[in-house]
Amino acid sequence: MQEFLLETPVGVSGRHVHLTKEHLQALFGPGYELTKVRDLGQPGEFAAKETVTVVGPKGVLEKVRIIGPLRSYSQVELSRTDCFKLGVNPPVRDSGDHEGSPGCVLVGPAGVVTLNRGVIIALRHIHMHTNDARRYGLKDKDRVNVLVGGERGLIFQNVLVRVHPNYRLEFHVDTDEANACLLNNNDIVQVLAPAAEKVLTMAG
Repeated sequence: MQEFLLETPVGVSGRHVHLTKEHLQALFGPGYELTKVRDLGQPGEFAAKETVTVVGPKGVLEKVRIIGPLRSYSQVELSRTDCFKLGVNPPVRDSGDHEGSPGCVLVGPAGVVTLNRGVIIALRHIHMHTNDARRYGLKDKDRVNVLVGGERGLIFQNVLVRVHPNYRLEFHVDTDEANACLLNNNDIVQVLAPAAEKVLTMAG
């Protein structure tokens, strides 16, 4: 059995949208505020009741969930399968890194917003509290490998470590990645120890 550093729960991230205050009000009306439906795994983040339609060159995705709170930038996070339907080819990026990314059109009940960029496929990552990072000898922006067991077990390589004092330990993948290995929310996976991680990276 391969050595591992720690175990972490999984958070499967479906397609969703982050909005600025300006774009929220353009889509839903002046003074509009998001309505929380449920809290998400990371402190302060929540799924909102509100949804939008995302329009691309070749198709649309309806009822795409907005995730709060509001941000300083608007961003659309999709799976690769979603991108085929829309007709876009976004890069795999960490949240907020929009350079060279395509845009799309967002349609809400009160208006339309055209994004010149901001559509990405989210880079798989681990949210980690600073205490956890210190304990396991990791730091922000490190890359690790994650082992998934089971009938369709696999190893996810190049997993970004994101460290912050407000984070809660959680491994984030999109729906395509989760479906490939039958992962569900709150399943437990293993973060491989650095020695094993290096060997696997070289072998890949």
